[in-house]
Amino acid sequence: METTQGPADTTTAEVIGRFLSSIEAGGMPEVDVLGDEVVLDATVPNWRFTVRGADAVGAELARWYADPGTFEDLARTPVPGGELVTFTLRWVEDGVPHAVHQAHVVTVDGGRIVQDQAWCGGRWPASLQAEMAEAADG
Repeated sequence: METTQGPADTTTAEVIGRFLSSIEAGGMPEVDVLGDEVVLDATVPNWRFTVRGADAVGAELARWYADPGTFEDLARTPVPGGELVTFTLRWVEDGVPHAVHQAHVVTVDGGRIVQDQAWCGGRWPASLQAEMAEAADG
């Protein structure tokens, strides 16, 4: 389910749409929307790091999104220069269902992504998802 709020710049929306399609397809190596000087500023469980340049950022994102998946929920909110994108992505890795919950502030300039500030709650295999569901019920 995708929700979009408010008007969006057509070019920006298309660029981010292609980026999200690549995530869902597990096709990050083929993504063509990263600017040469793109910066990924990522906060992941117990760590924060920065990656610079299209090749390095593309390689990092290819590790994050190596397998085809499905967005369980996807919200795109226009912000100055880009979008706030939040989603839960589900996929199967080595026969085990996984999920991830993330937020990205994606900035586009000149038809290319120039910055992705990302916050990730971690990768959750099926066993951990079941544990979280049980805790939510209790």
